[in-house]
Amino acid sequence: MSELAVLQTVRLKGRVRQTDLVATLEEYATGTADTVEGLVESGLLVAGKTLKISADGRARLDELLAEERHGIDTAAAADAYGEFRTVNVEFKALVSDWQLKDGQPNTHEDSEYDAAVLARLDPVHERIIPILAAVSAQIPRLRTYADKLHKALARVSGGDVAWLSRPIIDSYHTVWFELHEELILAAGLTRESEAKAGHAQ
Repeated sequence: MSELAVLQTVRLKGRVRQTDLVATLEEYATGTADTVEGLVESGLLVAGKTLKISADGRARLDELLAEERHGIDTAAAADAYGEFRTVNVEFKALVSDWQLKDGQPNTHEDSEYDAAVLARLDPVHERIIPILAAVSAQIPRLRTYADKLHKALARVSGGDVAWLSRPIIDSYHTVWFELHEELILAAGLTRESEAKAGHAQ
């Protein structure tokens, strides 16, 4: 497991238990626990009840991300992010409608309403996968996001609706948020600049 993948995952999650980190990453590569141990020993990660990235870890991650972006087709990455922003508007509306009904917290007692909202997830998913394929051609590490989204969608489609937007787990919304962060970086932008432009949520 690469330093970059571990540091970036911890940064995106903020704080994460090592067992959850291993479960998130080990499916795509081996040696996560060993990589974490080395990063803790070098001071790039701080261990406790949860793992978090240190200031030195952030600096190292910035270096690794800059190296990863070196030589990629920045125009293609920016185009992919532009397409993502369009789909992101739809997904944000879907999640909002799932959480709220008529301006009030959704009690999920109206099965027809909920079913209509969930039916919008498949078209969103169909639109995001080609975008992911395009950006993954530039940054292969991002291919894992398609797998994670597929798995979350399968759980939602199977009736486990917590996998739509529940935090902490790799729900569709959690993975989407982390993907959004990755695409901002791939396009050479920052969360701050995107927030000012109204695209960071």
